[in-house]
Amino acid sequence: MGLTDFTDQIARGMGNMAGAVTRPLTAPFSDPVIRLGVTGLSRAGKTVFITSLVANLMNRGRMPQLRAATTGAIQTAYLQPQPDDTLPRFDYESHLNDLTAADPQWPDGTRHISELRLSLRVQPSGLLAGIQGPRTVHLDIVDYPGEWLLDLALLDQDYDQWSQAALTRAKGRPLGDAYLAALAAADPAAKLDEPAARVLADAYTAHLQASRADGFSDCTPGRFLLPGDLAGSPVLTFAPLPAGDTPRGSLAREFARRFEAYKKHVVRPFFRDHFAKIDRQVVLVDVLGAINAGPRALDDLRSAMAEILTAFNPGRNSFISRIFQGRRVERILFAATKADHLHHSQHPQLTAITKALLRDAQDRADFAGARTEAMSIAALRTTVEETIDHQGGTLDVVRGRLLDGGKQAAFHPGELPTDPAHLLAPARSGAETWGEGDYKVMRFAPAHLTLKPGEGPPHIRLDKAAEFLIGDRL
Repeated sequence: MGLTDFTDQIARGMGNMAGAVTRPLTAPFSDPVIRLGVTGLSRAGKTVFITSLVANLMNRGRMPQLRAATTGAIQTAYLQPQPDDTLPRFDYESHLNDLTAADPQWPDGTRHISELRLSLRVQPSGLLAGIQGPRTVHLDIVDYPGEWLLDLALLDQDYDQWSQAALTRAKGRPLGDAYLAALAAADPAAKLDEPAARVLADAYTAHLQASRADGFSDCTPGRFLLPGDLAGSPVLTFAPLPAGDTPRGSLAREFARRFEAYKKHVVRPFFRDHFAKIDRQVVLVDVLGAINAGPRALDDLRSAMAEILTAFNPGRNSFISRIFQGRRVERILFAATKADHLHHSQHPQLTAITKALLRDAQDRADFAGARTEAMSIAALRTTVEETIDHQGGTLDVVRGRLLDGGKQAAFHPGELPTDPAHLLAPARSGAETWGEGDYKVMRFAPAHLTLKPGEGPPHIRLDKAAEFLIGDRL
């Protein structure tokens, strides 16, 4: 490290400390802000969660478990311009129109980071109620792809470590053998040839895309799946190679350099500029989809979520911790989505499986002082419950409009076990199938909605999730 680099690091450190000192001193004289991060892996329902949450905070008739709504402490809620002019705005109005149209459709999923500010006018309670008027609390919702979040684990890995793990995961996954075959035809020690590098990068990207479509979660680097304006750039033109001694200028050396450039120019800026500033977090998980995909997909989800949570800096916010350790995530909610695909009699099993599935990650966060919770939710309810006659007995089912074809259908996905170990044990052991169990997932379209004045979209436990995430600040 040269003298200039050393002095630059000191200057940046002093600047960060000055900023940390200034913020707490000015905070009491400004409106409080809650920065809520919303993430999850593909198809977990981030866009629908944010849209329904905002709609139900603005029209609180379906939010009985949010105490500030029940007591009338929230007087009004309204959208305001977001504080960061450099980020895209979360397109709330368009997404709500998709869900409430005469022919409702699921909105497009998250493909980039976005932000939305919802301001709530709140009347203080308790001793301050008689002497202090209403105050404004800003809820800044930051939406970002879970695929990007997976990349944060790369910061603690070098190229050889990542390559070894990626090659191990590729065995037996969709198109994994095709990538390994392309790798066998390449020479990592040969001089870099851009067309050959592109062939390997394309084959690895196709493998990641097929794996994600088949229900696997740990598919890094995440920007290979959501490249945006980086598509075709050298920073996304690399792939895992077996470790070995290679000369300078070789394919392997260049791939290692590009891997480090990816961490430096893509992953670290996301962590520094956005992720590290979050103080409340909801992690949405499609547990039912992973169960449907099989034991290997469920165990892959477990390990992916454990890696994701290593990126959090959980604990209680305080003046001292912000100076010396940065902003800490105070509350983390692990939410199993699509609870409306199950009859409510099975919701306790889904919650228990979610808690067991995320035990490694949750214990790590609890140990560091953050408050954590796991629950089963549906940000938008798409089904109704029924009990039907079946083979001489009764069967609890859900009925909804199928995404493919639009017909109404009653559906029973199979009985989830009351003991989560009945799923996690075969998942950890690498079993190919569930054996006796048979778990299916149906794809439902949004139901046609007729909302009364003051009501948001129907949901399951969205109010309970909101109470945990922001209720203490209202």
